[in-house]
Amino acid sequence: MHFLPQRDGQRIPSSDITPRDVYDSRRDWLKTAGALGLTGLGLSGTVQAQTAGPGKLAKLPGAKSAVPGGFALEKLTSYQDATTYNNFYEFGTDKSDPAKNAHTLKTRPWTVAIEGECAKPGRYGIEDLLKLAPMEERIYRLRCVEGWSMVVPWVGYSLSELLKKAEPTGKAKYVEFTTLADKAQMSGVRSGVLDWPYIEGLRMDEAMHPLALLAFGMYGEVLPNQNGAPLRLVVPWKYGFKSAKSIVRIRFLEQQPVSSWTKAAQQEYGFYSNVNPKVDHPRWSQASERRIGEDGLFAKKRPTLMFNGYEPQVGQLYAGMDLKKNY
Repeated sequence: MHFLPQRDGQRIPSSDITPRDVYDSRRDWLKTAGALGLTGLGLSGTVQAQTAGPGKLAKLPGAKSAVPGGFALEKLTSYQDATTYNNFYEFGTDKSDPAKNAHTLKTRPWTVAIEGECAKPGRYGIEDLLKLAPMEERIYRLRCVEGWSMVVPWVGYSLSELLKKAEPTGKAKYVEFTTLADKAQMSGVRSGVLDWPYIEGLRMDEAMHPLALLAFGMYGEVLPNQNGAPLRLVVPWKYGFKSAKSIVRIRFLEQQPVSSWTKAAQQEYGFYSNVNPKVDHPRWSQASERRIGEDGLFAKKRPTLMFNGYEPQVGQLYAGMDLKKNY
């Protein structure tokens, strides 16, 4: 241990001195907190955001997140914007279509089948899933491949809580998610824009990462239909289309599944789909983004962060991988 002369002639251990990088990060935190009106809450606790919805849907509160990276210190996207500007092709391809058309979705009764390489396959009702683990509020950035982003307070629990219940076998290398595709309820499914049902997938270690969220609500209320009710995936370090909505089946696989967008346009949408500003979409740059609600279409774009800002939490999952090849 090294000592430095300091403080009334007493020597202070170097271990008691705050490192410069920690000091700078705390100073940046205080600047951000001050801008959001969050000062005075103490650095030791988790900041509590104002996440109340409009009161039109059932309440679904969540405890403060205990997961590192589960709380983005940024201004929240308004509930109005987050629920009226959506990608949910089962209800139409225009961003405003889901809010207009998703009222036809019936979310009760609802079951999710657990299948594949696991010791305990089964079928869970939505009421059972809601009680399976304690609900948390997670404030995540959401970055979509078209270049827009949001900051949304989701309510749910880590996907791993459900996956562990199924006891995946040693053969389970991937997890596949299948969403509802009902022409009677979903007007967009009548189109040929994708090969329905919508399918997405994650590598097993990605699915088990604590940041991967099984979400049942947002803004302290249950999910609106247009946002993926009654349950959806939220994988904050990946582009939004990886976060499957209105899930009806989860399957453990030995082989990598073929995701819907990869099947539709393999040259544009790879399996991993990590947010990477250094890898452009074939038709546009991914180096910057427009935050929804920031002064409309003419707002100054902000630089896109590697892994959407979650690199400290998830970067190790891709150590040694060529992230341009595995896009």
